[in-house]
Amino acid sequence: MAYILIIGAKSDIAKCLAEVYAKNNYDLYLAGRNISEIEEFSNTLKEKYKTEIKLKDFDIVKFNLHEEFYKSLEEKPFGVILVAGFYPEQKEAELNWEISLKSINVNYVGPISILNIAANEMEKNKKGFIVGVSSVSGDRGRQKNYIYGSSKGGLSTYLSGLRNRLFKKGVHVLTVKPGFVETKMTKNLNLPKKFTAQPSEVADDIFAAQKNKKDILYTRWIWKYIMIFIRNIPEFIFKKTDI
Repeated sequence: MAYILIIGAKSDIAKCLAEVYAKNNYDLYLAGRNISEIEEFSNTLKEKYKTEIKLKDFDIVKFNLHEEFYKSLEEKPFGVILVAGFYPEQKEAELNWEISLKSINVNYVGPISILNIAANEMEKNKKGFIVGVSSVSGDRGRQKNYIYGSSKGGLSTYLSGLRNRLFKKGVHVLTVKPGFVETKMTKNLNLPKKFTAQPSEVADDIFAAQKNKKDILYTRWIWKYIMIFIRNIPEFIFKKTDI
């Protein structure tokens, strides 16, 4: 079966994605820093679904190694799913350039670096898919998280252009915009249950959207309408809000 490369594979959403694709008979490359930490998880999936899973060390911000990493994959992936991300505390990022830079590099520059390489390969072969996990935070700058949001907004714009480029080549590009998700990263936040998804729910939505060749996925679905409302607030009003 074809390989799927999941980048940022240690996250809660990525693990759920790995299970969904393994269950559907795909082989997997699971890539990330210190990837041996999920060896037990990988072995469980192998045993449960009888699929091939290979762990690959990968650092999203070591741009100079990305080409070498992709070339080292024994079989080039049919699909690449980019889940890697970093959510800084806004106030800390405002005061510390290193935190801002990490957000830019992890959420935007690194993804472009590795996805450019994958896109060129897929364009040449005229097949495959790319899934980029962005965020609703990228739809409009808000004072609470605009450093994170601007990097995700850049990723969403990149994926839109990539989709426009690769559509005629038979390569599908999906932009995923989750709202609140209950993960390790958000465990200390008081999130509204009605608007908060579980990682497994997001993974199922992504798999279905990829199979149906959707362009943009908001998950949960209600976030599509929340963000339509937020995007359409006039700027002279929006700048006075605290949302």
